Amino acid sequence: MTSWVGLRTTATPSQLDAVTKAIKTSPVIDNHAHPLLKPEALGKHPLLSITTEASGDAIQAVTTSLPHLRAIRQLATILGCGFTWESVVAAIEEKRINSFEDWTAQCLVGTETLLIDDGLDGDDAQDYDWHDDYTRSKCKRIVRIEKVAADIISRLGKTCDASTQTGDDVFDDAFSEWVQEFDACITGAIEDPDVVAFKSVICYRTGLDILKAPDEDAARRAFGEIIANFALLDFERLQDVSLNDLVVHRTATLIRDCNARHKKPIQFHTGLGDNDITLSKSSPSHLQEFIRAYPTVPIILLHASYPFTQEAGYLASVYENVYADIGEVFPAISQDGQERVLRQILELCPWSKILWSTDGHWFPETYLLANLQMREVFETVICEYVRKGQIGWRAAIELVRDILFKNSNRLYRLGLEFQEFEDESNIVLSPYSTDCELFESFMKNQVQPEFVRINWTDLTAQPKCRMVPFRKFMSLLNEEKPTDVGVTKAAFFLIQSDWLAPGAPIAGEYRLHPDFSSLRKGPTEGHISMTGEFRERSGAPVPLCPRSILQQAVEYGAENGLTFLLGFEIEFVLLERIEKAKVSSSNRYAPLTTDGHSWAATRYFADPKISKLLRDMVVALDEMGIYVEQIHAESANGQFELILPPYPPVQAVDILMHTRDTMNALATEAGYRMTLHPKPFPHAVGTALHTHMSIASTASSTSTPSGDNSHIYESYYAGILKHLRAIAAFTYSSPASFERLADGVWAGGRWIAWGTQNRETPLRKIEDSHWEFRAIDGMANPYFAMAAVLAAGTHGVVAKEKLSWGDCEIDPAKLTENDRKEVGVYEKLPGSVEEALGALKEDEELVGWLGAEFVDKYIGVKEFELDYLGRMHEEDRRQWLMERY
Repeated sequence: MTSWVGLRTTATPSQLDAVTKAIKTSPVIDNHAHPLLKPEALGKHPLLSITTEASGDAIQAVTTSLPHLRAIRQLATILGCGFTWESVVAAIEEKRINSFEDWTAQCLVGTETLLIDDGLDGDDAQDYDWHDDYTRSKCKRIVRIEKVAADIISRLGKTCDASTQTGDDVFDDAFSEWVQEFDACITGAIEDPDVVAFKSVICYRTGLDILKAPDEDAARRAFGEIIANFALLDFERLQDVSLNDLVVHRTATLIRDCNARHKKPIQFHTGLGDNDITLSKSSPSHLQEFIRAYPTVPIILLHASYPFTQEAGYLASVYENVYADIGEVFPAISQDGQERVLRQILELCPWSKILWSTDGHWFPETYLLANLQMREVFETVICEYVRKGQIGWRAAIELVRDILFKNSNRLYRLGLEFQEFEDESNIVLSPYSTDCELFESFMKNQVQPEFVRINWTDLTAQPKCRMVPFRKFMSLLNEEKPTDVGVTKAAFFLIQSDWLAPGAPIAGEYRLHPDFSSLRKGPTEGHISMTGEFRERSGAPVPLCPRSILQQAVEYGAENGLTFLLGFEIEFVLLERIEKAKVSSSNRYAPLTTDGHSWAATRYFADPKISKLLRDMVVALDEMGIYVEQIHAESANGQFELILPPYPPVQAVDILMHTRDTMNALATEAGYRMTLHPKPFPHAVGTALHTHMSIASTASSTSTPSGDNSHIYESYYAGILKHLRAIAAFTYSSPASFERLADGVWAGGRWIAWGTQNRETPLRKIEDSHWEFRAIDGMANPYFAMAAVLAAGTHGVVAKEKLSWGDCEIDPAKLTENDRKEVGVYEKLPGSVEEALGALKEDEELVGWLGAEFVDKYIGVKEFELDYLGRMHEEDRRQWLMERY
């Protein structure tokens, strides 16, 4: 069993550059903003307000604040003017006169869309859809609920004749009309596709300590007083506790009770605000009872809840329906303060619960400064975490994209496609210079090799490579030329004998691009290696590229809040090579002659030649940064198992293939043949590639208030079991695979089932999210196999599949018919490659996730391979496959 040990690695300069690039180029979904002012209204508001919530006489003191001074430096740099406030104001005025539209567009660079609260500033502000000209995607509305309620009261107050109303139940009809009209407005907004959320400013009115349930009688009396005295009042907004509480509760109730599958959120102003707020009542902790009362209504805590950021992070971490926004503190507090806010929110809060906004308002400069400072602070804080090994560089990129774009895209159901903007800074990030730095960093501790390998794995699971002399490769890097190599398109249609499957293209080539993050020493002396990904000459992805298909499956999981670790157990058999003079056409290899082989036995390690080979494997891999967790004897003669640590899926498979190549090279050097053949000996146990899987969920929509994520794991593995017959086309991809597949021999069995610590089932539950996938062997292309498994499992979570299979406690083959009904075990795995390919053809969902073009080509190659292998005598085929696997 694999030991799941956490890995800590130091990021290379190139990897840090990749994180920085993601921060600079990720589009932002600004999930809370306000409209810009019309040009003629700009003079009504002081430009000093762009970095402060102060107003009136208090605003003058902002000129001695750190946020203001920082804004001067940044704006002066962009505007090319003097580093004084007066110079900045003059330069902005010039921009307004010359081309206000161009300046606005420059200030909103990098913005995908704005979600606009337009319940402020009335006729002075632009309409929310006016902003569409300055964003890549259409802007959406946020409805301010207190404004809706106040507008209805104003209309009723002007039309209601107070002189005709008497008695204790005064204005009951008007109150009912107000409630009904308010409900109708909110219901209409729920149904309006241009409205994505609601906004409450109860924090400004009566505070966030909302009553657990509204006091409708008190609200009715307060409403009556407003209407009765309306002519004498200068009514503008709700100020009564009972009315404000009622408005918020009614909105939440209408959202909760609507028929929509996906509920629209309510945003709450929390923390930071102008002096109209009661600071002691602005902490989001006051909302805890309200949050509990509406567990299905998404709630967003705006403005980092500053200075109550940690409270916001806590609430978002423990309640499924709560999200933390980190807007407005950019640019309203100092750089140190912003960094502290980001660190505090990440202390506890999952990044899948964090949203980004500018709280931009009135002036385009508020958007410019907020986004500019956010990217600056993200680079400082997140890159620091990467350098310290607290987060991997790939995870850091995922964090950035989730906070800035993907979390809001999911929560508000915007349906937008993530597409990076070009870096607008003065820094040019060349992929070749980045690769060069990574390569130079790698080579610092290496003896200069003779060759650089660029590896891939073909459709028949054969490891392939192109080798470039080191001197040539270095010249390409130094001259900043592409390091990709051409590979004929026909390569995807070759079987192991180099025969081309029907329909193979005769002309054309793909470009094989090395991934420098996969750099490893070896697998043989004088070589260094990288795994490649195929691209068209245009740079477009290739549907048949194994590594890209696995990466797509990983991204499918990430889009649904899932991350994975994979750990492989490599079972292999060492064979004696028969002397050439004694070789017959069907007898090239023989079992080892060492006596007494058995599972976990120590005696095999007394053989000095075998012991040295196994030690050399571990030492060589250790020098390559691949740290073997265990190695021991298995049951068949000459059979051993080497266990790798867990890694993210693409890295895990890259390392698996490199490890195999290394082991094979050392075995050959020692005079042995190492084979992954699933059944090298007819009367001994077979050889597998058991895969440990650990999944984690970062998606708030999939966790429960109690923190129990078993429903996620169960849906994930239910998805795998549901599609296992089709998945077998990738995991049991050779006739030899079905020679191993049998009941009662710890091969995972023939029945589709799962069991806790049951090695006779294809899925063995170990603990919580850690399960072992046993229905795979060394003949599989692991990129394809793991892509199919991850995609099926992820869809299980998305579709909330029920784990209808019960925990099988015995060998499924020994279950009675009644037992099978009880645990839901009805189907068997395919009995042949032909049957597995047929199941794949029929599984439209799996074909859709992996790509119809890829599946069609894969089946064509496998059917051609089957025809070729079917012409061989059984023993000839066994020996022929052992030569190649």
